[in-house]
Amino acid sequence: MNKVKELVLNKNAFLFVSRFVFLVGLATIVPLFHQQFITGPIVNAVLFISTIVLGVDFAILIGLIPSVIALGVGLLPAVLAPMVPFIMISNTLLVVCFAYLRKKNYWLGIVVSSFLKFIFLFSTSSVVINLILKKEVAEQASLMMSWPQLFTALAGGILAYLVLRVLGGFKNK
Repeated sequence: MNKVKELVLNKNAFLFVSRFVFLVGLATIVPLFHQQFITGPIVNAVLFISTIVLGVDFAILIGLIPSVIALGVGLLPAVLAPMVPFIMISNTLLVVCFAYLRKKNYWLGIVVSSFLKFIFLFSTSSVVINLILKKEVAEQASLMMSWPQLFTALAGGILAYLVLRVLGGFKNK
């Protein structure tokens, strides 16, 4: 006797998994571009979109991937390897803050969460990098973790808004 098993694919589950796989793939591939001002906005946009489309838990999970990939492919210099956990935490702060504040106003969520990410990375990098690197190298390395982080997070929020508007998934709640 052959036992036939039927696989029932729930449409909502399929859409959720498809979106998750696409966003994880994007967060994994984008750091291969080796350009912070391209990679940063796209990764941050993925985090904002993931928060809206998949929820906080899955957005946090996706936020753990890009910094490891960036380190592995050289976008993030090897001397900044000790910053990877702090980058992961900053992505988590971005997602959690945005998830909370976007319920009041999308743009408030983008600005405050971007600023929080920037402040956290700037302050932790100033301490960590100065402890492990020579002063000349530390200043240059700290620059990557300073104002470009604010710029790329804000740009990611704008990019996420545009993508969500085009795809019809934007709801300012």
